Amino acid sequence: MITNCYTARSAAPYHAAVRIIALLLVLAMTAGAALAQPASKRDNRQRGMQQEERERMRQDMRDVYRDRRERPERGRQMTPQERDKLRRDIENANRELRRR
Repeated sequence: MITNCYTARSAAPYHAAVRIIALLLVLAMTAGAALAQPASKRDNRQRGMQQEERERMRQDMRDVYRDRRERPERGRQMTPQERDKLRRDIENANRELRRR
């Protein structure tokens, strides 16, 4: 029968050490996550600030929609001649830009 150095000793102490190390590792990981949580007092203040910010945003949006309704309608539509002139002017400006 052939034996190697690992079978000569009992495996029980090795497994116990590995279990302890694994337990310490799990505790360290969970403790880090628990300590990363905000304190309850700070949490309440942060929520209050968030509610104030939300209310401020709602008010800003109401103002925007109110201003939008008060704004006059779009100008009149361009005639075909005006559109052609605008198109020609833009094409000429683009040609001049390419020359530079």
